[in-house]
Amino acid sequence: MADKSPQAGLDPASSGVKAGLIVPPTEACSEYSPPPCSMVIFGASGDLVKRKLIPALLNLFRYNILGKRFFIIGVARTPMETAAFREAMRQGLADSGHLDSEAWPRFSEGIFYTHLDYGDTQAYSSLKDLIEEKERSFGTEGNRIFYLATPPTVYAPVIEALGAAGLNSSGSGWTRLVVEKPFGRDSSSARSLESVVHRVFEEDQVYRIDHYLGKDTVQNIMMLRFANSIFEPVWNRHYIDHIQITAAETLGVEKRAGYFEQSGVIRDMFQNHMLQLLTIATMEPPSLYESGLVTYERLKVLKALRPLPLDDIDSALVIGQYASGEIDGRPVLSYRDEEGVARDSKTPTYAAMKLYIDNWRWQGVPFYLRSGKRLKSQATEVVIKFRRVPHMLFGQMIQGEIGPNALILRIQPDERVQLKFHTKNPGSKMCLRDVVMDFSYMDGYDGVKMEAYERVLLDCMLGDKTLFISSEGMELSWAFLTPLLDLIDKGGPGAPPLDMYRAGGFGPAMADELMQSEGRGWRRWRDYE
Repeated sequence: MADKSPQAGLDPASSGVKAGLIVPPTEACSEYSPPPCSMVIFGASGDLVKRKLIPALLNLFRYNILGKRFFIIGVARTPMETAAFREAMRQGLADSGHLDSEAWPRFSEGIFYTHLDYGDTQAYSSLKDLIEEKERSFGTEGNRIFYLATPPTVYAPVIEALGAAGLNSSGSGWTRLVVEKPFGRDSSSARSLESVVHRVFEEDQVYRIDHYLGKDTVQNIMMLRFANSIFEPVWNRHYIDHIQITAAETLGVEKRAGYFEQSGVIRDMFQNHMLQLLTIATMEPPSLYESGLVTYERLKVLKALRPLPLDDIDSALVIGQYASGEIDGRPVLSYRDEEGVARDSKTPTYAAMKLYIDNWRWQGVPFYLRSGKRLKSQATEVVIKFRRVPHMLFGQMIQGEIGPNALILRIQPDERVQLKFHTKNPGSKMCLRDVVMDFSYMDGYDGVKMEAYERVLLDCMLGDKTLFISSEGMELSWAFLTPLLDLIDKGGPGAPPLDMYRAGGFGPAMADELMQSEGRGWRRWRDYE
């Protein structure tokens, strides 16, 4: 999509990103319909396609956002006919409760399948022929999206084969490459993969997905900050004591043990999701809501991160691994007893981290990030804890525990915004109590409700990169975390100890001490229920 921004080519140019979509005021509250295009999905026989991509694309079709000039080609190494692939996708939708029996027959007419060896460059000539044949039938004008839903080890051979076959450009339309995380496992591997990508594709063709950024409530953080004069003036070190970001899961590793054993929670969650949430919660306001300008401000946050104190890492990091326990009344295995996990595994399934942003707005404000598996509750949220008043005039009137004011931005599972403040207790006595002003995000809205993958897939079709990770952003996040990951991977003296915690519990006790030592505390787990 052509850039309409008068700001294009200013500061963001130095970040290596290009300006993208800017929304005309008259169309701001309407969903765009993308141009005709195709999507070629590598790794089509995998779980991601069945659970996330096909349901998301079907919903876009149901919303009448995707028209008839759209088709999908699934590509994988498994021999399969198109009819069998369609049936596998239909069954996956039915099993997950996402099947729309009325829309599916029409939608599935645009689904095809072919198998090939990802590294066989000769086979890509046949793939190119198939794409061009379907483009003529569906009238997609040469607009193509190549989606890598494969294991990361396959990224390089697929990208190189696409280039060798001339599929990095259609000649008549645009071509885009979508890459799922993890994008490398450290700075070195990420740079190596980037060199492969940029030999074949231009940076403005590359879309690095972080589906967390596609969640409506993540985008609402920017709206809340920059559209309301009651919040932005106090969004700084003068009024905020600290910020907490939590991504808690009740699930274990499920069928991902092979991947998770090699990654651990820091590579899996912090390098992408957690740091990206941090950038959105702390970025400076861009002059316009435009993809290049937003990306530029997020990059500035990553550049300002203070290096973690590796010589005193226990003051800034706690890692843990879940033991056996109970979730929802049923017993669950320890991580080491999960299929595919080494019996002496040192892989962390939980991490809590304290970090600082060395800039004018946030100097001295600590940020506490935590994420873990097999915890008591599922929740992803950003909590802004404000400073206490300089003098508590009503100290003798407090009944029970009165904490600081807080703004809670719940991202999942129940999307909401809560403001916690103090007020008088009803009655004749002057007594203070905590109250919560609670706004459910979906209350009073009857329009299209998009899931994260629906949003990011649509944005990719539209050419809007606001919710995607730039090359520089990916490199900066790896540069921040790689020294820590090296310390953990090597183990030995100076490495953080692995604290075991009970599945279905609250995580390692040391995580509480990380905050309590400074007179602070995590949001209470009972508040998530």
